[in-house]
Amino acid sequence: MSKIIVIGSSNTDMVIKSKKHPLPGETILGGSFLMNPGGKGANQAVAAARLGGNVTFVTKTGNDMFGEEALCHFTKEGINARYIVKDPKNPSGVALIMVDEYGENSIVVAPGSNGTLSAYDIDEEAFGSDPADIILLQLEIPLGTVEYVAEKTAAKGNRVILNPAPARKLSDLLLQCLYIITPNENEAENLTGINVTDETSARSAAKELHERGVKNVVITLGATGAYIYSDTISKLIPVVPVKAVDTTAAGDVFNGALAVALSEGKSLEEAVKFANIAAAISVTRMGAQASAPYRKEIT
Repeated sequence: MSKIIVIGSSNTDMVIKSKKHPLPGETILGGSFLMNPGGKGANQAVAAARLGGNVTFVTKTGNDMFGEEALCHFTKEGINARYIVKDPKNPSGVALIMVDEYGENSIVVAPGSNGTLSAYDIDEEAFGSDPADIILLQLEIPLGTVEYVAEKTAAKGNRVILNPAPARKLSDLLLQCLYIITPNENEAENLTGINVTDETSARSAAKELHERGVKNVVITLGATGAYIYSDTISKLIPVVPVKAVDTTAAGDVFNGALAVALSEGKSLEEAVKFANIAAAISVTRMGAQASAPYRKEIT
């Protein structure tokens, strides 16, 4: 099994569940409050570890109680956390999340120490020496760091997966380093200008990203499934319908599961099917990392 090296953010999520999202200037009474470990990088690392992946996580936390709790949590999840660094000046990242009665969420993130994770913070040993290792990245850390890691590891032959969230414009140079990119509908539109609303528009957006240099494009389409595009395949992989309770981190579970399946030698189509199942399970539960399923739950 190949190693999975996740480089990204770690946050503490503060979640309020309410009937609806407030309008600008509106105050509403919510329901339950939860405080959970989160951050896209950490979510994906935990999801991959629970599904049986050999995971190393690189992040930067504040020198505070949130950072200490996160480090203990990663160790308990079986993640190699030896390359996590502490920021002596900035607090750990925090995310405020509102979840409505339909399970849809809105999120505001204060990056804190995540915003200072630089190439200089990443120990050379973290990358390892095996070109079969998988590198999993997101965009809650500085773009310059993402570009550095992608270029460095792609040159070694590593398979680099980028989950381009939160959405932002990306250079063709970065795209050409990617083995897989995994945008959702909104992120795909941000990258291509194509309004992704169905299978046909997903194919158009995926084709453009492929032509700009990404080897394999996987556009996640929520309850519809995921659309794959590469030199050898162009098809929608559907997902089994479930009743969503909380969609927070569904994309992160998808990416962690995708990396695990690929690390085990599965084909891209098999890996996306596996990731769809894991993500579907996650939306039936509250929380970010708390919703990530274990391998024994994947049938």
